[in-house]
Amino acid sequence: MRAGAGHSFFWRRLHSITGIVPIGAFLVEHFVSNAFATNGPQAYGDQVKFLTGLPFTFLLELFFIYIPIAYHALYGLYIWYRGEGNVGEYPWTGNWLYTSQRWTGLIALLYMGYHTYTMRFTGVHLFHGGYIYAYAKVHDELMSSPWLVAMYAVGIIAASWHFAYGLWLFAAKWGITVGADARRKFGYVCLAIALAFMLVGAVTLKSFVSPDRDWKWAEPGTHAQQSQLVVPAR
Repeated sequence: MRAGAGHSFFWRRLHSITGIVPIGAFLVEHFVSNAFATNGPQAYGDQVKFLTGLPFTFLLELFFIYIPIAYHALYGLYIWYRGEGNVGEYPWTGNWLYTSQRWTGLIALLYMGYHTYTMRFTGVHLFHGGYIYAYAKVHDELMSSPWLVAMYAVGIIAASWHFAYGLWLFAAKWGITVGADARRKFGYVCLAIALAFMLVGAVTLKSFVSPDRDWKWAEPGTHAQQSQLVVPAR
């Protein structure tokens, strides 16, 4: 019996919808919030201040981010384990898309785990005033190794594709796109969404690696704990 057949129908549908809400919604918010870095450290720090200043932050993260992601990831791995990835024998488009969804999900999960650990549990704590070092923390980490920049780029691409194709699967599974023609057209929309996310992610990543020259650092090359932000004179 394939994964999701019989009594597991409910769990597969729950897996599908959690990929859109709340995980997909969180991904959109995360891309938008990080894009504030394109306006400089001050704008990025202000956005981090807003997010960390929300009431009941721990509960919001626990029930709307950590638990849904944990379920979606674990059940996704279960589906992969029970599925039949036979792209070698049948190199059809559907098989390639199935395989890409599984691998991009795994890559995105590993990337999010590393990113969450380094940003939340190491170095400067971004809560309780630490938000003023938010930009410097990301900047210093990326500047520490070109491999980290490459890892972030791969993670952004994987998350973008996984979410966009997840939208296509969600629409097909829930009867939103009925018929081959509707699914084909929505596929182009999802492809555009994936490319848009990748573009925004690339521009945001560049703003951390190569900040605007108008923004100057008090002590270039220091760690985020010691960096000071200087507002540019325009």
